[in-house]
Amino acid sequence: MQARGTVLGISGDYHDAAAALVIDGQVVAAAEEERFTRIKHDPSLPRHAIAWCLESAGVEPGGLDHVVFYEKPLTAYERLLVTHGRVGPRGFPSFARGVWSWSRSKLWVAYRLERLLGQLGHRDVRVEFAEHHQSHAASAYFPSPFDRAAVLVLDGVGEWATCTIGHGRGRDLELIEEVHFPASLGLLYSALTSFCGFDVNDGEYKLMGLAPYGEPTYERALLDHAIHLNADGSFELDHRYFDFQAGRRMYHPRLGDLLDGPALAPGAPLTQREADIARSIQTVLEQAIEGLVRRAVQLTGERSLCLAGGVALNCVATARLREVGAVDDLWVQPAAGDAGGAVGAALWHWHQTLDQDRAPAAVRSERSSVFLGPAFDDHEIIDWLEEIDVPHQTFETTDGLCEELATALDAGQTIGWFQGEMEFGPRALGHRSILADPRPGAMARTVNLSIKRREPFRPFAPAVLQDHAGEWFDLTTPLPHMTEIATVSAAHRRPGADDQRGSDDFGARLAVERSDIAACTHVDHSARVQTVDDRNERFHQLLSAFHQRTGCPVLLNTSFNRAGEPIVRTPADALRCFDDTDLDLLVLGRCILRKDGDRTLAGTSVGAP
Repeated sequence: MQARGTVLGISGDYHDAAAALVIDGQVVAAAEEERFTRIKHDPSLPRHAIAWCLESAGVEPGGLDHVVFYEKPLTAYERLLVTHGRVGPRGFPSFARGVWSWSRSKLWVAYRLERLLGQLGHRDVRVEFAEHHQSHAASAYFPSPFDRAAVLVLDGVGEWATCTIGHGRGRDLELIEEVHFPASLGLLYSALTSFCGFDVNDGEYKLMGLAPYGEPTYERALLDHAIHLNADGSFELDHRYFDFQAGRRMYHPRLGDLLDGPALAPGAPLTQREADIARSIQTVLEQAIEGLVRRAVQLTGERSLCLAGGVALNCVATARLREVGAVDDLWVQPAAGDAGGAVGAALWHWHQTLDQDRAPAAVRSERSSVFLGPAFDDHEIIDWLEEIDVPHQTFETTDGLCEELATALDAGQTIGWFQGEMEFGPRALGHRSILADPRPGAMARTVNLSIKRREPFRPFAPAVLQDHAGEWFDLTTPLPHMTEIATVSAAHRRPGADDQRGSDDFGARLAVERSDIAACTHVDHSARVQTVDDRNERFHQLLSAFHQRTGCPVLLNTSFNRAGEPIVRTPADALRCFDDTDLDLLVLGRCILRKDGDRTLAGTSVGAP
């Protein structure tokens, strides 16, 4: 029986709040709250994202059929109470803070959401709940190209689960085995992230990027003492080395006994030791994930795998699953973290609660998985630029625009690129991107320091024309979402590049010309690749123009933001970022803006186009 078909999924009240709208089984809109409020990882209920999703899809008052929150707060609160009861008096300060926070707001999420929706004109909709890992699993399986698959969810913790194995068959998704808190690969990786001086829930990418500079010096110590990997894929942590149960910090000081000294203070200079720690925990994580995947294959009999949860964003670990033959094919939810739980909550409800069929694979297109956010058409942008009296050059055709930009990129200029629907998830995929010539190694340092304003050791992703990807990288499958790494092909590597191993100047080591696309080649010759075909139309045109001009079908592609800020949402956000950085050009639709040194957006609304 066909159910009423408008389902709003919501995540929030922890971090990466988001909203997603599913109509008749199709995800039609999704956005993170941080893009509206400009607060990175905004944890609040996603008021602005909800309003935008409903407005963009034309959902009138009375037209919203179901609202689903991505986890069950009462069960999560139970974990808080039980956990702090176990650790005793030393956990009391964080216990008291937790009880206060939960009793004030988190336990009343249904009331708060119903009141919020009422303010938006939707007064008669009752909030329902999915489990955290149900939401993640649904976000991985239902949009995937597979009709049958094993499903693996890996994160810090949901209500109790930290790892879940599921089996997807047609419209049915069954969760069949779980690992429970406090055994958690996500919290283990976050503990080592904190130990190396990075922020939890934000610095994990940095730890992954630092790993290739190091050696797995501490792998044995971690496996002998901190984590035990079992033959069946399960694992246990030795909590003498961790303190996240008490809620005071992620690790216990005695973890330093395994890692040659105390933790690095936040902001202190990185040394080779931190690089070796990063490489060691990365290696341990990869082994643990491989064991869990082999368990999932054994339980389900499936050789295709869907992945979600924050740990699934570790693209080095996911790529290794192909390398070791653990699966034949895999698909990672591009918004694998908690933001993607909004999509999953809506899809779980549609398929599992309302028992509705899944769309054919041909309908579940790659494009619908990420380009789900706000868009501004070319005429809207032009009218806005004229209204605020900002000089710009408008091109009649996209071909002319892309030829002009290919020339600028070839001359070493950097570009803020703003087109079409905003991406959903943490990756910029050619709609809200900073672009540069990938060939000179020094370009990586320029973009890191002068534009992104982040650590100089951070690597950059290459976007490559899909038809040429196999010539430039060792890969045989499209990777449109930057969810895996690949190695730069031998034909484009430069032999004898000095790795400067032992030097603590990690940025200088990254700048070594290791390949013909040195700015996008990490120190181990890896790269987090995005393949681009003509479904990503305007970005494909730009890559094609650059390829025609230079013979290189690759561009350096990174998210359009500065360190500590969300990716830009509106043209106004993009213009602010352009004015406050050393970007050379800003492209808004078919318009190019150049620096004039005097422009300010102090009086322009963030919500403006």
